Amino acid sequence: MGERTWFLLAILVVAIGLLVTLINSRLRLHPFVALLVVSLAAGLAAGEPAGQVAKSMETGAGDILGNVGVTLALGTMLGRLLADSGATDRIAATVVARSTPRTLPWLMALAAFIIGIPMFFEVGLIVLLPLVFSVAERLRLSGAAKTSSYTLLATPTIAALATLHGMVPPHPGPLIAVSGLHADLGKTILVGLVCAVPTVILAGPVFGRWLSARLSIEPDRALVDQFTHRGAIDERDGGRDLAGAGVPAREAGTGTRRRAVPTRTAVAAILVPVALMLLRTLAEIVLPNGNGFRSAAVLLGEPVIAMLAGFLFALFALALLRGRDGESVRRSLADSLKPVVGILLIIGGGGAFNEVLQDSGISDAVGSAAAGLSISVLVLGWLLALLLSASTGSATVGIVSSTGIVAPLLPHGGSWYTSMVVVAIGAGSIGLNYVNHAGFWLVKESFGMSMSQATKLHTTVQTLVSVLGLLMLLVLNLFV
Repeated sequence: MGERTWFLLAILVVAIGLLVTLINSRLRLHPFVALLVVSLAAGLAAGEPAGQVAKSMETGAGDILGNVGVTLALGTMLGRLLADSGATDRIAATVVARSTPRTLPWLMALAAFIIGIPMFFEVGLIVLLPLVFSVAERLRLSGAAKTSSYTLLATPTIAALATLHGMVPPHPGPLIAVSGLHADLGKTILVGLVCAVPTVILAGPVFGRWLSARLSIEPDRALVDQFTHRGAIDERDGGRDLAGAGVPAREAGTGTRRRAVPTRTAVAAILVPVALMLLRTLAEIVLPNGNGFRSAAVLLGEPVIAMLAGFLFALFALALLRGRDGESVRRSLADSLKPVVGILLIIGGGGAFNEVLQDSGISDAVGSAAAGLSISVLVLGWLLALLLSASTGSATVGIVSSTGIVAPLLPHGGSWYTSMVVVAIGAGSIGLNYVNHAGFWLVKESFGMSMSQATKLHTTVQTLVSVLGLLMLLVLNLFV
């Protein structure tokens, strides 16, 4: 490697160290401010023109907020509607009543596995947060769990979503590598599932049980109350909890009776965005370009549109059509956004940091450093995706870039080995998910964790998924 490459790699290391220091030192800078400061310093140190640094920061923040931020806002309001109606509490009560503290992590991993098939990590987490919070809070209050209930359930949720995000088509990420390497889609799905199932088990419920005894997390009470609020309770009227006997309650303080929410309606409200995103994925695989149904499915399956559709369904099915006053719903939804404003800003700061790393050439330096290693294509694809994802803050960027690098090394597309390389690239893109990833900040702030706690939970789980994915592939490679 040349001196320039080493210099840029050194800047990346120093930038990450500075970011951690600014957040955890006596200064205690807000992560959003710290991310902006480090983005500016890294861009200037790498030689990016001063005017371009500011533009990179604005572009990065705007792109991530337009992509993840709007979806997060809609998902938060959807979660509030589910909570206010008693829907999430009803689902949580059903899950807890039919399981034990030992089986709950497995059920949460299964739910995240299914929901994660068509969804990006951040979107899937937003959809599942109300359920995770409700079940964890019920488990905590019951005293049945001897360890941290939030860690116990968050770990398999993160592990399953991360695994599906990177390793299993028809998720958009792996599909990029399938196309770039001319891999056989059926073989790749099979390879991905064979590697994903044991990976989720080990990195999710198994590791979660070990970690929950050593790491206790306590989300911000405002978010806990928001996602577990039993809006169907009116203490003054003596209304009963919908999650209990299912007796219709009254709108708090209004005397307006509200019908209980059936469990199937509550589940449908959660699955609407999931179904639309899955429909889009299937349409893109099966139907040709120009097909009218495909065009409609692609539009409805966009995360923002799908989440909007889910929100509107919940608005009518869980609130307006069940007797809730429109003004009280509006106030509740406005209040729901207050706890996530800080999360949105931090995600925007992460996007700014991302863009600076790419525009300044630091990400290219990471890729060229890894490409110079003399190792098998399977391991090389994994390592390239790992380093590029870590340096750019985007698993998708890691997949796209590493696919382009290893494509010339795989002249025979369609083989089982090519499919394994696709999955290896996807597995690599999951690991080392740290401070320049939007997902890191979303998990950290959603569960009210410190930097150290977020690293021990989120970064460790995703890196464990990445490593286990590679190990499964290496074992599979011995028999295929």
